[in-house]
Amino acid sequence: MRLAELSRHSGVSTATIKYYLREGLLPPGRQINATTAEYGEEHLRRLRLVRAMIQVGRLPVSTVREVLGHVDDESLGRSIRLGAALWALPQVPEPDEDDEYVRAAHREVAALLDRLGWENAKLLTTISPAYRSLVVAVAALRRLGYDWGAERLAPYAELMHRTAVLDLDNLEAQPSEAERVETAVLAAILNEPLLRALHRLAQEEETARRYGFE
Repeated sequence: MRLAELSRHSGVSTATIKYYLREGLLPPGRQINATTAEYGEEHLRRLRLVRAMIQVGRLPVSTVREVLGHVDDESLGRSIRLGAALWALPQVPEPDEDDEYVRAAHREVAALLDRLGWENAKLLTTISPAYRSLVVAVAALRRLGYDWGAERLAPYAELMHRTAVLDLDNLEAQPSEAERVETAVLAAILNEPLLRALHRLAQEEETARRYGFE
C-alpha cells in the first residue's frame, strides 16, 4: 500500500507517519521510485504498536525507539530479546537498600521464590525490574503495618503464573519472532490495565455475593 493507504488503514495521519519514519519508529517502505514507497502489513502492525505505546502507555519517543530497537534485534535470543524490550519500559526507582523495610522485603520475596520453586526468577533478582517492583511494593506495605510475606504472597503468585502461561500461549501463536516480541510489549502496556480492571470487577462481584448491596 502507498502512504495515503497506510494512513487510511491505520487512522494515523500521513504527517505523523512521516515523523515516525524520520525518528526510526517505523521501518522505511520499499522504494518504488525516487518519491514513492510501498508499505506492507508489517508497517500497519508496527504503527498500531507505536500508537499504543505513545497514546496509551504515554511513553516518550526516545523510550519507544529504545524498546523497538530491542524488538528488532534479531541477534538476541528470544528470552533476552523479550526481556530487553520489556525492561526498557519505565520502571520503579531503585529501592533504598539501607531501609530496614526494603531488607525485610528482600527476605520475604526470596522466601517466596524458594517456596514457588521459581529458580529462573531467582537468577534474575539483581537485574529484573519486576523483582525490584515487587520488593518496593512489599516494603511499602510492611512500612504501613501490613504483614505481606511469602505465605500471603504465594497464592497470588500462583494465579499470576497461570496468567503468564496464558500470555505466552498467546504470544507463541504469533507467526513471526518480531510479532511475538511486539505482542509481549503490547501486552505489558495494555494487558496490565485490563487485568487490573478484571481484578477490581471480580472484587465487586465477590463483595456483592458475600454482603449484598446494602
